[in-house]
Amino acid sequence: MVGYDAKADVRSNSKLEVAMAGSVSGFVTRALISPLDVIKIRFQLQIERLCPSDPNAKYHGIFQAIKQILREEGPAAFWKGHIPAQILSVAYGAVQFLSFEELTELLYRINLYETHEFTAHFVCGGLSAGAATLAVHPVDVLRTRLAAQGEPKIYNTLRDAVWTMYRTEGPLVFYKGLAPTVIAIFPYAGLQFSCYRSLKHAYDWVIPPDGKQTGNLKNLLCGCGSGVISKTLTYPLDLFKKRLQVGGFEHARSAFGQVRSYRGLLDLTKQVLQDEGTQGLFKGLSPSLLKAALSTGFMFFWYELFCNLFHCIRREDR
Repeated sequence: MVGYDAKADVRSNSKLEVAMAGSVSGFVTRALISPLDVIKIRFQLQIERLCPSDPNAKYHGIFQAIKQILREEGPAAFWKGHIPAQILSVAYGAVQFLSFEELTELLYRINLYETHEFTAHFVCGGLSAGAATLAVHPVDVLRTRLAAQGEPKIYNTLRDAVWTMYRTEGPLVFYKGLAPTVIAIFPYAGLQFSCYRSLKHAYDWVIPPDGKQTGNLKNLLCGCGSGVISKTLTYPLDLFKKRLQVGGFEHARSAFGQVRSYRGLLDLTKQVLQDEGTQGLFKGLSPSLLKAALSTGFMFFWYELFCNLFHCIRREDR
């Protein structure tokens, strides 16, 4: 299960097993949902309305975007920035789940876990994601830049991207968008973990366990539900993060339509509301919700699956 379980006894996984399960979960999930992530980023960075009636809009729907990207850039475009994205996912998964397990155990030992379970999972989920974000944010910036560039490419390789960004924009470029990221990640991840736990309780109430092995399906469905809830409630901050991360990168975005420069989070918010209206805060929501459902569902599904697998292997070795 996700979170400390005092009743588990010998079923508890070691810290290494938790970190490995989190890493593998992140790796597999990222490989599966990368195309949706690329589409989501393209939508978030587009200034024009996501509407067929706007003649200047490059993208205006998921299927139209898929066809356009395939025609102009080929299938490989859906995995642009995949190497830094995988580094991001593997490291993020390990830090997040290990931190979460440690924090929930700490709350249990000071008698704050069982009486405030939803709050405990919300706070521990937010803090663990914050720690993971601080650890891997430079890789997230690299991933966004590589996924956002069109043809011809500005960065040909990951090494080229690191060197060029450092030389032309300085070391702080790797922490662009950190403020909205940290602000957004706490409630987003907190809701992921707390809603996942609550949805599993609701699932057991609607469909009482009957001894059949249906745990994997439950983990997947409850993970999908928690992903949709958490992403919907925190989406504008994710859009702000992406816009700030490509600041100074406007020349590579000219083929996609209008570009904007922002002086910070407040200026970005003001410009989006002025130029794009409130609907501009939710550009790319549809692929993002689909991605959030699948990524969160897969994240919890694979994590619990590998934790159980490691436990079974350990038990057989005894």
